[in-house]
Amino acid sequence: MADTLPPIGFGFWKVAREDAANVAYEAIAAGYRHLDCAADYGNETEVGQGIARAIADGLVTRDELWITSKLWNTFHAPEHVEEGCRKSLSDLGLDYLDLYLIHFPIALEYVPIETRYPPEWVYDPDTQSGMKRAKVPLQATWGAMETLVENGLTKRIGVCNYNSGLIHDLISYATVQPHTLQIEAHPYLTQERLIRLAKDYGIEVTAFSPLGALSYVELDMAGQGDSVLTEPAVLSAAQAHGKTPAQIVLRWGVQRGTAIIPKTSKPERMRENLDIMDFALSEEEMKAISALNQSRRFNDPGTFAEAAFNTFHPIYD
Repeated sequence: MADTLPPIGFGFWKVAREDAANVAYEAIAAGYRHLDCAADYGNETEVGQGIARAIADGLVTRDELWITSKLWNTFHAPEHVEEGCRKSLSDLGLDYLDLYLIHFPIALEYVPIETRYPPEWVYDPDTQSGMKRAKVPLQATWGAMETLVENGLTKRIGVCNYNSGLIHDLISYATVQPHTLQIEAHPYLTQERLIRLAKDYGIEVTAFSPLGALSYVELDMAGQGDSVLTEPAVLSAAQAHGKTPAQIVLRWGVQRGTAIIPKTSKPERMRENLDIMDFALSEEEMKAISALNQSRRFNDPGTFAEAAFNTFHPIYD
């Protein structure tokens, strides 16, 4: 029974739709029980097919899985939150989610599912209109998220990409306690104060892009030289423990108290990423890796939204 958030999950961001069903099946076969999905990834139907096959083949039961999905920006208005959630449930072939997150603290104008799904960022791709902001307070969105819990559509709710100010604000009005904060975090972006704040409020933290630049090179949002895996502190620990540099960085993420959601399409790499619970980094090794912090954020709407969608929309200062 997946009553607690498994520390190592599998992320489906950028998993190609044609591969997603098999990748989901192979991930479950490798031992993953925490699957991180989102409407915006455009592959929930296929992920659901992989989950269904794994359950049918007896690899796992639904109760043993922790499945997360996320509310997209265009469904923030209270009257559309349940619609967004039910669409993800339908695509994934599920009766309930273990965790449903607000994907970004960004409200965009509603796009009907029959018009375009997933709606992505641009309101009207045909006219290159850019992002169309909607006047929806986050408090209103959260209230509708709470109703999802009351109606049994998700067991827990939380947020992604929130900063400290938004977390303080959320706690001031939340009736249902936020379970999880999902943020970009890796040795180049340690986010220590934000993680500490979340923990102080009893909020779990999930780190996306736990290996840093690797998720962004193919998107031209990072260069090969941005990899943390070649840092001497990481290489030294890898040699000392007989592990790969990637395993060291992932272990650092888990050992500091965050869940991690690495992604790969290779079964051997899936198993490698899971194989990090049989050793511990020393306090000195943890400090040396944490000292690599550059406050280097790869996933920043203040950068990519203007470049890709002709809209300047920063959410981090």
